[in-house]
Amino acid sequence: MSASKDTLTITDNRTGKRYEVAVVDGTIRAMDLRQIKADEEDFGLMTYDPAFMNTASCKSAITFIDGDKGILEYRGYPIEQLAEQSNYLEVAYLLLHGELPTGEELKQWTWNVTHHTFINENIKKVLDGFHYNAHPMGMFEAMVAALSTFYPESKNIFDEECRRKQIHRLIAKVPTVAAFAFRHRVGMQYAYPDNDLSYEANFLNMMFKTTELKYQPNPVLERALSVLFILHADHEQNCSTNTMRSIGSAHTDPYSCVAGAAAALYGPLHGGANEAVLKMLDEIGSIERVPEYIKKVKDGEFRLMGFGHRVYKNYDPRARIIKQVADEVFEVTGKDPLLDIALELERIALEDEYFVKRRLYPNVDFYSGIIYRAMKLPVNMFPVMFAIPRTSGWLAQWVEMLGDADQKIARPRQIYLGQRTREYVPMEKRNGGAEGQAAGG
Repeated sequence: MSASKDTLTITDNRTGKRYEVAVVDGTIRAMDLRQIKADEEDFGLMTYDPAFMNTASCKSAITFIDGDKGILEYRGYPIEQLAEQSNYLEVAYLLLHGELPTGEELKQWTWNVTHHTFINENIKKVLDGFHYNAHPMGMFEAMVAALSTFYPESKNIFDEECRRKQIHRLIAKVPTVAAFAFRHRVGMQYAYPDNDLSYEANFLNMMFKTTELKYQPNPVLERALSVLFILHADHEQNCSTNTMRSIGSAHTDPYSCVAGAAAALYGPLHGGANEAVLKMLDEIGSIERVPEYIKKVKDGEFRLMGFGHRVYKNYDPRARIIKQVADEVFEVTGKDPLLDIALELERIALEDEYFVKRRLYPNVDFYSGIIYRAMKLPVNMFPVMFAIPRTSGWLAQWVEMLGDADQKIARPRQIYLGQRTREYVPMEKRNGGAEGQAAGG
């Protein structure tokens, strides 16, 4: 009997047995491999996939990426169209609800988020406990986690109305938390939310307001921030999103989940990548030194930061958009001297066979750091600027995970390579080294 076209036939050369497993959506279920055993005592075959390089941990309808073609879509909408025509809150609604809002839906959604921007005065005590030079991302994590204690009802994660309120609160409060962390670090009194302003303008107000009675941000910078927030809102199953889902699988409240996801984002391989780009550009220093630096990269002495991506093997679609935004921002702020170095690096990387062959194209981190610096944001705020918009993506993924009947508490398998059952060695017989191990027999 011939096998179905939608199955995979596996021959176990250890036993000579053949197995047929179903292929669904281009995948096989890992649990289907458990039937493959060397003998009756065998646990069954497992897969070994460090860092989930080729393992799908969930089914999702939120974000689509085709890395080879350089495609990024939220709920089916190309990122280019959303960045050009939407604002951040509209995109956040799309991620969470699956469809773009009507005019009335957007009005209500914006009102709900806007009227949750204030944080309880007592939570400032958490912030005040930090040293003056504490990293803003560390403060951000702590304050978001602390929010769960102010809203104990947030543990009712399967109460849809309660869950919706926590979503409004989180999306509304993360800019306030971020701005307060910034002001604490620079020693300025906190600037409270202004609910007359847009989401992005209000954030700029809380960051930079000084003596003005009414802060009015430059509309170009306000729009640039909206585009940056849209580009960073979600990016499929990256490290922090996987963390959000993993913590959420234990039915943890959303504030604690977001704090955990932010901790993953804090890592220099994830949310700190644009900071690394700026350090690299500062180190190069001038266009004249670019060839020398490129040579060192080819010799394996350095990595070219901001180029290449785990998923994209083509030009990162977000990089194209952000490059246009950079030009608009620099017309307002003046051109950053690092931009000329960045443009020269990009030119070489797109033409030089070494980089083209390795598909090392500029990614979103390459230009975002330069834009944030032009907007007077210190480098240590960059991971926080990532976490603010990504909160809506994390929450969309969290809600989707809670409604997925296939999901259980995350618990990967391991391949145990350590020693097996040994006799306990009393303290007086432990001599250390090989002798002590021998005594343990």
